Amino acid sequence: LLFTVYCSGVPCSLFDQQPTTNNQQPTTNNQQPTTNNQQQKKMNPDAEIQRLRDLMPASGRMLTKIQHKPQQTKVIETPFPVPWKRNSRPIYINFDLWRELRRSHRDLILLREVSWLIEIKWFQPDLYQGATLVGTLGTIVEITQGDAVGVLVAGGLTGLAFRQLWRSFRSPKREIEADEAAIKVALRRGYNSPEAAEALLNGIEAIAKLEGRSVLTFTELLRTQQLKTRLNLSSVPVPDSVMSER
Repeated sequence: LLFTVYCSGVPCSLFDQQPTTNNQQPTTNNQQPTTNNQQQKKMNPDAEIQRLRDLMPASGRMLTKIQHKPQQTKVIETPFPVPWKRNSRPIYINFDLWRELRRSHRDLILLREVSWLIEIKWFQPDLYQGATLVGTLGTIVEITQGDAVGVLVAGGLTGLAFRQLWRSFRSPKREIEADEAAIKVALRRGYNSPEAAEALLNGIEAIAKLEGRSVLTFTELLRTQQLKTRLNLSSVPVPDSVMSER
């Protein structure tokens, strides 16, 4: 009787604390799947590079070379190719970020970069391409002859022509044309047109988030707007005045 009275006098909060302590154990156990998922997301760069090479068109496999570059902040980067490295056009990928993309996004983003690279043809009739090549050769000749003034003139011509050529291939029209070319290649890799366009659209937006960018660049906005128009997600196409720029 005394024991019963004593227990009935104990505050209820003391009894309530015991179940709380027991319930904390599952919380610790639930953290294990997170570690397992992180291990499963590891990507073998060599295996992924081979898969991406198989995805490319034949011309892309001959002209481009994918390289793992973990120190770069961009997910994927394609430097403007130089004429003296015709068959070695690098594509730098940070596979630590690349693995965060869905496979369809990776496919279309890679095909898009390859399509842009293989369209840059140095040895064809073009004002700026010709001026760049002539300027480069002129610079070499002037250096061998020791003409300082000639070197400056030829070097200036080369730099100006190269800059104009870079602007031409980085124009909105060229960028959107590369998107269209990538979608065409994807059709031969098992995608249909809407799937390819949607994967490219979502891939562009996903890359911006992975790189810590809250907004897209001006060119990316134009590209996504064109893709949305293609998918009937928007009725406002990219203006013809922008598409006609070179």
